[in-house]
Amino acid sequence: MTKDKLPSFLAIDLGATSGRAMLGTIENGQLKLKEINRFSNPIIDIGERSYWDLLHLYNEILKSLKQIKTDEINITSMGIDTWGVDFVCFGKDGEPLRMPYSYRDSHTFGAPERFFKKIPKEEVYKKTGIQIMNFNSLFQLATQLEENTSTYPVIDKILFMPDALSYLLTGKMVTEYTIASTSQMINPYDKCFDTSLLQAINLTENNFAPIVFSGTEIGELSESARRQTGMENVSVIAVAGHDTASAVLATPAEDENFAYLSSGTWSLMGVESEKPVINDETFKLNFTNEGGADGSVRLLKNICGMWLIEQCKKEWEKEGEVSYNAIVEAAEHATPFQCFINPDSPCFASPQSMTSAIQSYCEQTNQYVPKTMGEIARCIYESLAFRYRQVLANLQNLAAFPINTLHIIGGGAKNKMLNTFTANAIGKRVIAGPSEATAIGNILLQAKAAGLVNTKNDIRRIVRNSVELDSFQPSDTETWEKHYPGYLAVYKEI
Repeated sequence: MTKDKLPSFLAIDLGATSGRAMLGTIENGQLKLKEINRFSNPIIDIGERSYWDLLHLYNEILKSLKQIKTDEINITSMGIDTWGVDFVCFGKDGEPLRMPYSYRDSHTFGAPERFFKKIPKEEVYKKTGIQIMNFNSLFQLATQLEENTSTYPVIDKILFMPDALSYLLTGKMVTEYTIASTSQMINPYDKCFDTSLLQAINLTENNFAPIVFSGTEIGELSESARRQTGMENVSVIAVAGHDTASAVLATPAEDENFAYLSSGTWSLMGVESEKPVINDETFKLNFTNEGGADGSVRLLKNICGMWLIEQCKKEWEKEGEVSYNAIVEAAEHATPFQCFINPDSPCFASPQSMTSAIQSYCEQTNQYVPKTMGEIARCIYESLAFRYRQVLANLQNLAAFPINTLHIIGGGAKNKMLNTFTANAIGKRVIAGPSEATAIGNILLQAKAAGLVNTKNDIRRIVRNSVELDSFQPSDTETWEKHYPGYLAVYKEI
């Protein structure tokens, strides 16, 4: 006899720095969450390459299932979501050919420009509607082909990260659409791989598993997984495999007149669209069209987010333990509007020292050079708020509806100072929460697959009923308006 009579669902939510296993149960129109396991997801540098530890992640998933078995909890299903673009290559024997490269790997620097010699940049964008970024799956694979890596000629199947982990659990291979849509290899109109792009990197559709859509059952746990965990009859669902797609599904919006900001290591700001928005303006602005959990399109922009603070925090902790709350408190006491950075400048992608990179940026743009933890953090937070304003203005020009509210979801929703800055900078109401939006979206999509939830509006109603949200009204907007030109003046300098 298990302790839980209500259907429970397990979300494995893997971010670019950490992972968590979250249990969800729906009762009386509310979702109850319980954390089962939380673990690190470090990038491992070997030589000049950067990798993810696939087997570490798989082992943590097994550990989570073992804990559920120990707690005598009955789960109906489980689903896995991860960050985008990265993938695992498998040989004909079904074994991984090597540990997956991380998108932070420096070997893809300059890869798009090299690929555009085969197919022009604008043509690549028009085919996919995906923001041009050096680490997109297309350019990662093109780089492996250029480098004549030992594994490339023997690739049988390529599985994106959530699909690879689901395969290790079930022995069944699928390509979930939302995660595949981040690759820059999918045509967003017919939702299939673009054969001309695949031909350019010596691949075919046969190098990928069949595309499935969010809510599809992949299979049950394999005999090996059952033996190691003691679990039985657990269905593995292809949820919205891209973590942002899962998070956006859990946006607690009451109407359609909103934009979202999924705030974590990356900040992803966008709107929902019924169809792709691919034109000269989106190409110029480098906006992306990714798959939504409900078949919609997420028209959005990738913005470097908490990565900046996370990397600085590692340096500051060399002098002793530093909490995120301490960083915010130090920033609150720093002088405002002393200096700004472009958060998306290439110099912040993977520097040896983030604090030095920020100081160098300010020095090269003839600004005040921040020295203390508080000054550097304030520079980051104010610059992010102004960057959000910049992107939101572009989104409003592209959206077919007025954007009245910005919903901030994900871990960054807990940063009240940044939320306040953002409301002041954009001059609109900000609603923050839930912080665990990705896991919530993952769980509620499983509940939909099980027939307990019917529509996206039902999902969002459950979210509103289940979490406490914070609202931030704009204030001191004249001061923020006064300093916005100062940000724009240094935005394109480096």
